[in-house]
Amino acid sequence: MERVLSKHFCFGRFGGVKKNFFVWAFIALLSGCYVSPPLSEVNDSRKVEKPLVLTTFTVLADIARNVAGDRLRVDSITKFGAEIHGYQPTPSDLIKADKADLIVENGLGLELWVKKFTAAAGNVPTVVLSDGIKPLLIEGDVYAGKPNPHAWMSPKKTINYVDKLVEAFSELDPNGAEIYVKNASKYKSKLQQLDDELRLILESIPANQRVLVSCEGAFSYLANDYGMDEAYLWPVNAESQVTPRRMEKLINTIKARKVPTIFCESTVSSKAQREVAKASGANFGGTFYVDSLSDLHGPAPTLLDLQRHNVRLIRDGLTPKRKEY
Repeated sequence: MERVLSKHFCFGRFGGVKKNFFVWAFIALLSGCYVSPPLSEVNDSRKVEKPLVLTTFTVLADIARNVAGDRLRVDSITKFGAEIHGYQPTPSDLIKADKADLIVENGLGLELWVKKFTAAAGNVPTVVLSDGIKPLLIEGDVYAGKPNPHAWMSPKKTINYVDKLVEAFSELDPNGAEIYVKNASKYKSKLQQLDDELRLILESIPANQRVLVSCEGAFSYLANDYGMDEAYLWPVNAESQVTPRRMEKLINTIKARKVPTIFCESTVSSKAQREVAKASGANFGGTFYVDSLSDLHGPAPTLLDLQRHNVRLIRDGLTPKRKEY
């Protein structure tokens, strides 16, 4: 006798089979429950599609994939190298959103475009990964008092992101809840190991040399975790004008603190920062990754790689070189 398998979920979004079988949808309307068809009755040529999770940028997609494993499809709306603050969604983005089962955003004012985007997507559920995190506030400039949105730059804060994803994925796919918890536990162990590793590296830099200068104020959480000071050309939005006053202030800080090396992020032009380096006498130490991963062939294809790449640049740039005799 053939074994017939079926699953019943009241008011569920994911019952193991995509929801376009009209007979079963009709039964659901009558019963108030979603009834997935017996697996024995599913046409072999009609493969079950995994739920689609859309994240607003590539870093969140990497975190989400570590939690989802192979149970969900995870895609990023913005691509590698995109500037996410002022991103303008394309028609193809809206088509993807219409097909999504869940949209994942950072929050804290990072994605200026996301409200219009999610509104256009209709009734697709959304999870904001920064919810529940006490943000660091921006000091000075026109953004003073607003939250700094780059919380994922702290491995400890990223653990909060992971917990939010477990909750959202388990609601989307109750059958996978145990797998999501297990995957999250493994990933959180890696984040804890990363935290220990970054702390060890950054504490090796002499205290008076721990001044991190970048284009955007995206390192506040990392600096706060590991006892560093931060200086930058603009606080958050890469579209902010680099005024002569901002440049002069940063040049004076670099000279006063005797900062040997300064940096810029991959998603913005480094032209102004290179001028700052020339005027202040500092070296330009390379490119950080923050708002976007690199492609698979670059130095930051995952968040863990991104953090290690950045911290190696910081260590090499700020650690005094030993003189050879």
